[in-house]
Amino acid sequence: MYDKLTSEGLTIAPGVVETIVSLAVGQIEGVAQVRASGLPNSFMSALNRKQQSHGIIIMADDDNQITVAVHVYIYYGYRLQEVAEQIRRTVFDTLAGQVGIDVARVDVYVDGIQFPE
Repeated sequence: MYDKLTSEGLTIAPGVVETIVSLAVGQIEGVAQVRASGLPNSFMSALNRKQQSHGIIIMADDDNQITVAVHVYIYYGYRLQEVAEQIRRTVFDTLAGQVGIDVARVDVYVDGIQFPE
């Protein structure tokens, strides 16, 4: 995790980056929800980890490059690999274009399948 991210003299709070990623990923066809892992808060606290409200975890290294973990639920019937690749491309493009930061890696976690109503 990081406290803040600096890009070309602009300081960005973690919640801003999480929101940008969450909104962009949520618009991808096949993505049912962008959400935190299903682990209960008490379990996360026992592990000494903060549960992310948007299902997005951002980690920054000393070179200001970030790794993004995205937790999603995918609609039944979509090819998981194709949706995951679209998520990766969207996160890379969105953060480069809107925030101007280098993304080292995007990890996609499919935490569940959702059936259409």
